[in-house]
Amino acid sequence: MNKITNILLTKIRLSYYFIILFVFFVIVVTFIPHIKFDGGALALFSVNSFLYGFYISPILSAQKARIEDLHKIVRSESNAIFAMALVVAKSPDKFREEIQNMLLDYLDHAMRHRRPAGGEEKYEAMISYCLDYKGANQGEIDKLLDKLIANQQNRTNYSMQLSNRVYSNEWMIMIILFSVTLTFILLLDAGSNYIYKILAALLCTGLSMLLIILAKMSTLTHKKAKQIWDPYKKLIDSRFYRID
Repeated sequence: MNKITNILLTKIRLSYYFIILFVFFVIVVTFIPHIKFDGGALALFSVNSFLYGFYISPILSAQKARIEDLHKIVRSESNAIFAMALVVAKSPDKFREEIQNMLLDYLDHAMRHRRPAGGEEKYEAMISYCLDYKGANQGEIDKLLDKLIANQQNRTNYSMQLSNRVYSNEWMIMIILFSVTLTFILLLDAGSNYIYKILAALLCTGLSMLLIILAKMSTLTHKKAKQIWDPYKKLIDSRFYRID
């Protein structure tokens, strides 16, 4: 099930979803029986539609802000990691490569495991290394330790934002409101003119797209979210010679 969900969210583009949903809803509104609603039903439809928009709007805005914050946090941490690499840039080759390899391991682990604790073990290992170090490069190690500790705020913010997904109870409420709104639109008898059927299909497609976009944002599979880790990639690919 998780594999299917992952494919639906990562492999299928939003433009494809739009086409598939629009064709599907055109077929549905063409063949489904329609009902003439009385005043009470139309009032219920209006209230439900208002609640759906009222509920989903702040959640969608919060997920957009979350992605923006993650962009800033990752960029800030990338700058901090780059500064750590500069601390040992002029150190002896063996010592410099050892530190850089630890930093690369941390970045690689954080990218591959995009969860709140991703990279935590590697980061703690670097701090332990600095605390236990006894050698000729003590000055560089002390500076590196200071930067590792200072970067903990970025780590905390990163973990908090990764955890800030849409909760299951929020999904439940949105799906209920969405289902009721969608049902009303599909069953509504707006007349025999085919243009009304097209408009109904477009409206249903738009409502469905809102949920899909929100799901992609919540799981960080949206196109904009995929760019979050680009600064990490730049550091890894250039081995700390370039930063995004």
